[in-house]
Amino acid sequence: MESDHPPLPTVLCSVLSMKRQSCEVTLDPGRSLLSWRELRPRRGRDRSRPGGVTVPVAEIVSVGEAEIDEKYYNSMKWQHMCKPHAFTVRYVQRKRKHRWRCKEVTFWCSDEQLFYQWLQALHDILEQQTHRPKRLLVYINPYGGKKRGKQIYENKVAPLFSAAGICTDVIVTEYANHARDNLYEVNVEKYDGVVCVGGDGMFSEVLHGLIGRVQKDSDVDHNNPNAQLSRCNIRIGIIPAGSTDCVCYATIGINDPETSALHIILGDCQPLDVCSVHHKRTFLKYSVSLLGYGFYGDVLKYSEKNRWLGPARYDVSGFKTFLTHHCYEGSVSFQPAKWVLGSPRDQIICTSRCYICRQSSKQLEEQQKTQACGSEHRDQDDDWTTIKGKFMAINAVSMSCACPRSPKGLSPAAHLGDGSADLILVRKCSRLDFLRHLIRHTSNKDQFDFPFVEVYRVKNFQFTPKHFEDEDTESTDIGSIGKKNFPQICTDHPSCGCNHVNSIWNCDGETVDQTAIEMRVHCQLIKLFARGIENAKLEDDVNPSKVL
Repeated sequence: MESDHPPLPTVLCSVLSMKRQSCEVTLDPGRSLLSWRELRPRRGRDRSRPGGVTVPVAEIVSVGEAEIDEKYYNSMKWQHMCKPHAFTVRYVQRKRKHRWRCKEVTFWCSDEQLFYQWLQALHDILEQQTHRPKRLLVYINPYGGKKRGKQIYENKVAPLFSAAGICTDVIVTEYANHARDNLYEVNVEKYDGVVCVGGDGMFSEVLHGLIGRVQKDSDVDHNNPNAQLSRCNIRIGIIPAGSTDCVCYATIGINDPETSALHIILGDCQPLDVCSVHHKRTFLKYSVSLLGYGFYGDVLKYSEKNRWLGPARYDVSGFKTFLTHHCYEGSVSFQPAKWVLGSPRDQIICTSRCYICRQSSKQLEEQQKTQACGSEHRDQDDDWTTIKGKFMAINAVSMSCACPRSPKGLSPAAHLGDGSADLILVRKCSRLDFLRHLIRHTSNKDQFDFPFVEVYRVKNFQFTPKHFEDEDTESTDIGSIGKKNFPQICTDHPSCGCNHVNSIWNCDGETVDQTAIEMRVHCQLIKLFARGIENAKLEDDVNPSKVL
């Protein structure tokens, strides 16, 4: 009787030469591992525990016929061969602080038949990595950050893409929103992904172009704040070349171009929440990191006037904003994200294959299906919470917003794909207290542990400034609350800063001049070429490309 089970894949094991040493090289298709060890360890090594290297097939970048070094070949014992038979394996090697590098090793075969056997076996198993991109559309911003985007791509990224056999169509942007406009016209279906080389602003261009294109093709009205947006299946890759590179830090753990390129080559996939921002039932922008009013809005407003300073403009504008110490009065209304498992202060960091993101997104989908069947009323009025007062800052973040100057970010426990955002309200306080709050962003201490700071995990929120005109107030609401303004407060204290002109919104580093806005979180609307931040504590233990 014939068995219904497929035959087990054959393990390929041979003695090959590597750096004048004989090695036992094993390819195990069943476990998807390539490993090798020296048969006679060199002098100085512990012979009782011979070294070895194991690399998952999923982290092999490419395999190809080796380019022969004549000097090295002449010293080999097989120099009598008419043609040397050697192949090179390029694979990912992890370094400290989430940095990846492409390392290569060359194996020499004793005969041509063995050489082709190994080459074919490795090519066959790599062909099974169907999630890897074959063709990419690349946008390069030559003006962002230190204006090194084109140089970074040509010197560090393009050689890796070429070695991995990835075809690219490269467009160097010539004006603001060039990439966004181009994505409305180009045939995106022929690409496996879109890569942006630049900072957070460049990523925002590609984000708006892709989401806008998908909604247009799906006939979704993005001006409707209650619309269910269609998800983007094409992945976005980010090659960092900007001033802050906040999105890279939150999704990979470092703003290193080579590391990001390797994540793209391996075909990693990280779902990401996106927030839509509306005013008067008119779409304004999408946000994936920070939507900030007050302090961070003022920092952006002042920095835009000093772009000639480069990245240093944020230091100058931040210091100036801190000294002015303005606070703004208004009303914040929000709906809590009740399905989310975590909380903003539980210190559970979003990492690769995050359990909270997976479970929270499943619960949200089940909740939405139930609501669609009519068993619950959507956006019930009694779910809303309204807070009125004077605020130094109002921040909504859907990721940690970590960067080199703030390693933990504005909200260290924010998650990438749980369908929620962390709403941080910093009430009016003294300049010294606000400085203490800002300093906490550079340390491991809880930056929310102040009486003037409140944080909530929400699915949407709206803000109505105190000085907003009545005709604007009527159209800012998602629900039925906050439709009436409230009277002036603190008119007899003009020196306190409450009576100052309105701030602006900082939306992922771009200005939004409308002050009365509403924001809604769309769970896992896009996908990135990333895998989330790997657990640093486990990295050394499970590092697949280390000596065993």
